Amino acid sequence: MKINQLIVYGLLVFTAVSCKKEEVENPSEIMSTNDINSHLYREVEKQGVYNWSTASDELLWSAGMQSDSIFAIGYQPESFVDINSKMHTLNIESSEWIQVRDEILEFILIEEQKLNPNKTIEDLLPFGYPTVVPSMAIYLTSFEAVQKLRTMGTIRYFEPMGYELPPLNANTSDRSSSGCGGSPDYGLNPLDYETIVPGIKQSWHHGTSNISSAWGSATGDDVTIAIIDTGISDDQDNLNGNFNSGYSSGRTVEQISTHYTGRWWWRSLEAPHDQCGHGTEMAGLAAAPRSTDGNAVGVAYNCDLIGFRAVSDVFISSSNEKNGVKDALIIAGGRADVKVISMSLGTPFYSGTVADGIYYAYGSGKSIFSAAGTSFAWTSGFGVIFPASMSQTIAVTGVKEGETESCDVCHDGSAVDFTMIMERSADADRHALTLATFADQSTYVGGSSCATASVAGIAALVYSNNPGITRDEVYDRLKENASNYPVADGDHGWGVIDANAAVGD
Repeated sequence: MKINQLIVYGLLVFTAVSCKKEEVENPSEIMSTNDINSHLYREVEKQGVYNWSTASDELLWSAGMQSDSIFAIGYQPESFVDINSKMHTLNIESSEWIQVRDEILEFILIEEQKLNPNKTIEDLLPFGYPTVVPSMAIYLTSFEAVQKLRTMGTIRYFEPMGYELPPLNANTSDRSSSGCGGSPDYGLNPLDYETIVPGIKQSWHHGTSNISSAWGSATGDDVTIAIIDTGISDDQDNLNGNFNSGYSSGRTVEQISTHYTGRWWWRSLEAPHDQCGHGTEMAGLAAAPRSTDGNAVGVAYNCDLIGFRAVSDVFISSSNEKNGVKDALIIAGGRADVKVISMSLGTPFYSGTVADGIYYAYGSGKSIFSAAGTSFAWTSGFGVIFPASMSQTIAVTGVKEGETESCDVCHDGSAVDFTMIMERSADADRHALTLATFADQSTYVGGSSCATASVAGIAALVYSNNPGITRDEVYDRLKENASNYPVADGDHGWGVIDANAAVGD
């Protein structure tokens, strides 16, 4: 988040909290953001990914009140077991589930009406009633309600949805830019690509995973990759009207938005157009056409593509973004044509809302690739971030030439499954080539984001050449044809994949 955005956000928070203190009487004082942040940084350093289930009632409630007062509630019938593996089979419109949902809502309404008698059920539900997975976003201000809800057997998780952890030093220049970019690079080093027929640039990093040879067997036909990110730029023709051109044909590209902007009656679903650049870059790495315009080609240049606008940048932070990622996962998980989901985004906070979407898509058989984390100084100690930290995702990070060293801003750790070489060892500014946000221009992009989208493209090649193959069989092919097999490395997992060997004849 840019400094001026932080200042504006801070003023909004101060105004909102001041109003709450005047209107709401609670048995506990709201903790300051400084106290909350100090605690969270200590816990993230110890735990790697922070889970709000370990927070005190006061900390959890204060974090909600210091943001948008929206809390995520996961629920289930009290006797229900093993919900995560059953997420994709649930019918939450059945009487049993509706009863639990309504009992929770009625309890919250009673508690909230003690503070504001005019509150209604509709006032509590900024995103409406849940429809697929048992997860609700609830507007809540009562500290007493928070205390009681956390003791209920029907509550799976209770978390503040909108609290954002700022940089340790908001004035530092050495911090993440939230991944946004996409501007053309007019100074591409000619050693970083090869011009191949019918007149397209192939990034140097393809050669490190033997992708050209893999194209002899598969190019991604009949496989759909879902990129859950910041969307696709309407100005990049190779992801729009030029998606079928050159050696790429007979495929489809869709743009879907699940990202809302604003709050309450100002809340609206945004257009899917990428306003950040990151989603366009990731879509280009995985699926850009093998065209004739001199741009950069993707790994699976004959796959179908869905570009989701679920977030505004690579950090899953706001209530809108967590809800948007969950909805994108549910849509992608429910589509039979989607085999691969690529998520080059994350957060140091565990989110039950996002996790429910992961469980749903995973239960539906999807291969879910997730970035291990990309950062600068202020997040360098965070380790593998969420949701790459989940066992249901396939965590990917980037490494330099030589394979032994992580890229300069790439997270690593025991949760990593695979790596992709995407950074020159002699020049950390020379990364992989992908599509810029407009016209026929290319740009460099790095980090674990780049590695994740590229490996997702390799998985699509495996699916394409092996119809009927399962997710677990795809994973085994990737693993058994990676550089560290049969002994996984503690920071880099199975290592760099040989795409040609993994695809097979």
